[in-house]
Amino acid sequence: MADQELRKIIREQGTLTFASFMELVLYHPEYGYYNSEKPILGKEGDFYTSVHVSSLFGEMIAEQLAEMAVLLEGPVFSLAEFGAGKGFLAYDILKTLQIKYPTLFARTVYYIVEASSSLKKEQYRRLTDFQPQVRWVDGLDEVEKPFRGCVLSNELVDAFPVHRVKYLEDQLKEIYVREEEGILIEVADVPSTPLLEAYFDDLNITLSEGQVGEVNLAARDWLQSIGNNLDQGFVLTIDYGYEASLLYHSCRRDGTLMCYYRHQTEENPYLRLGEQDMTAHVNFSALKKWGEENGLLTTGFTNQMHFLFNLGLAEALSKEPQKAYAAQQLVNPEGMGGIFKVLIQHKNLVDPQLKGLKENR
Repeated sequence: MADQELRKIIREQGTLTFASFMELVLYHPEYGYYNSEKPILGKEGDFYTSVHVSSLFGEMIAEQLAEMAVLLEGPVFSLAEFGAGKGFLAYDILKTLQIKYPTLFARTVYYIVEASSSLKKEQYRRLTDFQPQVRWVDGLDEVEKPFRGCVLSNELVDAFPVHRVKYLEDQLKEIYVREEEGILIEVADVPSTPLLEAYFDDLNITLSEGQVGEVNLAARDWLQSIGNNLDQGFVLTIDYGYEASLLYHSCRRDGTLMCYYRHQTEENPYLRLGEQDMTAHVNFSALKKWGEENGLLTTGFTNQMHFLFNLGLAEALSKEPQKAYAAQQLVNPEGMGGIFKVLIQHKNLVDPQLKGLKENR
């Protein structure tokens, strides 16, 4: 149903940039993947995130947030989570603060920015006990000012719509999508915006002949919004990806775009429209650069394994050894522990020292 309706919309709209195509199939209010009523997360869905593996993930993030709160001014500690999924991370953070840091918990307000109406319903049910402190907003401009606290996300940026480009005959071309006789085809043409060429120039990156890559300009707008609204505090971004030199290495001839359906990977984004997830690896070099342009300085960058161990994962496991198997998945250097990276940025603070980043600054 969704596939047919989305193909009809594409046919009516004509040629789309891949970014517009991806936004349509993921976020269309009726047929988009993230607005589907079917399960998309966890065992019954299409993929897992760290929050589904163990509550220790959220407990460790709460430890980092507690340290951040000490460095900030004001009577209110504001948290804003983008893309909160089923609400597991919010629940684990708030529960940890309630038990271990009751004074901080009492002054914490937890905002959730969520595009999916179906996931909002799940979040609301899961966070019933914390309703006085949890607020759903459409954007950071709705957060009570002054905004002193932290913007956090886990596997958010990888799901932003991306432009796809291809280097052909010493020129950067953009990949467009259109429908012909019921089939979706790709067309390479001049870039839709000069920002695409500027992106590679600014990062001093040149693709090899025939190489495909993704450009996440939506992340630029996202960081600009954070910079405009955050008065003092941090941005904590956890996602999978690389810095630019590795992300666009010539060995990645076809880019990093990947689809997920029932815990299986799929490379073809033109199948099961609205029924499979679609992601691309994050360029952390770009996040750092765009952050600095918007007053968000880089506090530190590490991988999930180091981050969680620095925050006391080993000590937590000594008290809850039954969680050891799940914790191993979170910190496995060949899996989640190495693939997922942690970027922390700060605004209006002087060289803050955070234990999650120690020895990895």
